[in-house]
Amino acid sequence: MSDLQECIARRKIENPDFAEGYDEGYRHFRIGVTLKQARQNAGMMQDELAEKLQTHKSVISRIENHAEDIRLSTLSHYGGRLR
Repeated sequence: MSDLQECIARRKIENPDFAEGYDEGYRHFRIGVTLKQARQNAGMMQDELAEKLQTHKSVISRIENHAEDIRLSTLSHYGGRLR
């Protein structure tokens, strides 16, 4: 286990609020990273995907960087346009 993982584990034990917030935040982070990687693997820039989704580049950025407020319907639409 790395020093960072040990520190996180210790904080989770000492502070249940941190544990709950950390786990949820990490899940959201992973969703955003996964979406960004999918877009990049498709060879697309944020503005290109935004055009396909008929939205703005800022919306794509928000989805990739703050995935906690993303809806399932948006995910479905997002994934369908990367093909």
